[in-house]
Amino acid sequence: MSRKLRAAAVALLSLALAACAGLGPRQPLPPAAQAAAMQAQAAHEAVLAARRDWSLAGRVALSNEGRGGSGRIDWRQHGDAFEVELAAPITRKGWRLVGAPGSALLEGLDGGPRAGADAAALLRQATGWDVPVQALGYWLRGARAPGSESRLEFDADGRLARLRQDGWALEYGGWARPDAEGPWLPARITAERGSARVKLVVDAWAVP
Repeated sequence: MSRKLRAAAVALLSLALAACAGLGPRQPLPPAAQAAAMQAQAAHEAVLAARRDWSLAGRVALSNEGRGGSGRIDWRQHGDAFEVELAAPITRKGWRLVGAPGSALLEGLDGGPRAGADAAALLRQATGWDVPVQALGYWLRGARAPGSESRLEFDADGRLARLRQDGWALEYGGWARPDAEGPWLPARITAERGSARVKLVVDAWAVP
């Protein structure tokens, strides 16, 4: 097996193991612990709201209606604007999505760049991937996206374990603190809705 194929296999295995973590039945927390966890979640989201510039580097696997792909991902967020780059390690192909409220530009596809008003719709039309880009900017950091109802479940330590919102079900694991004064952030995220699935393993966070 070549070095590139071996590295790709290791990355896919890591993503598969991450997707399996925490999928079993979870005992609900006692009422007092549930209330404390909800308060901690609100405090966590308040901290994130004050730190609107951040970035991550990691590995992602996407699948939808029998199609799948994986690669490296770099996500940079500046307030409401974002830039997402995805690169496949073997084919060396990739794309770059740049967006802000009301506008999006997708580069790197055959036929040249494509533009639209909604990043998720543009990505779905151009690639077939169902990725809730705007909401992911919140979900990736373990926060609820604004504007719709959500349901939360917490682990025994009071950290977010599951989030359900806008028809998506998310699983979290491997929480860590990138710096001593920053917020706790997840290292593994799996998001599913119907046949669409996004699995992410974060190798590095940067939250100024």
